[in-house]
Amino acid sequence: MNHHKHRKLDSSTFRPTMHSLSVDEVMNFSRDALSNAKAVNLIVGFFSVFALNDNKKILLEPYNYLIANPGKDIRGKLIDAFDHWLKVPKDKLSTITTVVEMLHTASLLIDDVEDDSVLRRGVPVAHSIYGVPATINCANYVYFLALNELTKFDNSEMLKIYTSELINLHRGQGMELHWRDTLSCPSETEFIEMIRDDYMNLQSKKYADNKGFCEDLTEGKFSFPIIHSIHSDPNDRRLINILKQHTTSIDLKQYAINIMTDTGSFEYTRNYLAKTENSVREKIKTLGGNPLLENIIDLLTIKE
Repeated sequence: MNHHKHRKLDSSTFRPTMHSLSVDEVMNFSRDALSNAKAVNLIVGFFSVFALNDNKKILLEPYNYLIANPGKDIRGKLIDAFDHWLKVPKDKLSTITTVVEMLHTASLLIDDVEDDSVLRRGVPVAHSIYGVPATINCANYVYFLALNELTKFDNSEMLKIYTSELINLHRGQGMELHWRDTLSCPSETEFIEMIRDDYMNLQSKKYADNKGFCEDLTEGKFSFPIIHSIHSDPNDRRLINILKQHTTSIDLKQYAINIMTDTGSFEYTRNYLAKTENSVREKIKTLGGNPLLENIIDLLTIKE
């Protein structure tokens, strides 16, 4: 019977052999061991890079799925437009553009989860394919990858701006969720920053094809036209009760559209946007003009 079959290997295993070696033999053994250790570390490091890349690829699957179906790239166009004035070095501008796209895409992944959306850019939302936990983790991972890109600039002001804007992002989204989940209709002033998208969500066929018909109504979201309609007649609770249902019914959504049309909410929204657009165009003119920025405004202008 072999009593050493399961013997544990530790430092005591080699002690008798080491005591029987000469000094030169011990030195040669140590050099060989050191050389072998370096070789092992090199091999381990080599394969670790591949493992890390494979892991990163897996972690970023929801993100890469979404960017494979690109949107209008308004943010990239805006960066190019402002660079017409700022003249940022190309290498830095490229990194900034990448970081902005990373943050925007990651925020969409989270937004679709929180809104329980079905479509994004005309395809199923990422979390319906990769699951909610993996999608949330991916989005958070991308936030930190973006931050890591900015650390390469060695510019503390950029990190302050990044932190401040991420705080603003989550505050804004948090308040929107609060209004939705408590059925608390905000004032127009509280919700003034998202007007164009709100209008297009309820009026644009192309938007409906990409995101779903009047998806804000299904999500129970207080968008600008909805807010105006509710405040135009506080005694009429039909629209706020429709929001409460999170309906997918086309007929009921169309009924809600009719309510907003009757209260003049779409016309009010169009007028507000036109007034804001004129103000922006005047500001651009006073700054010497900017063809790229004017093209973006033309792209975003709501056609009657």
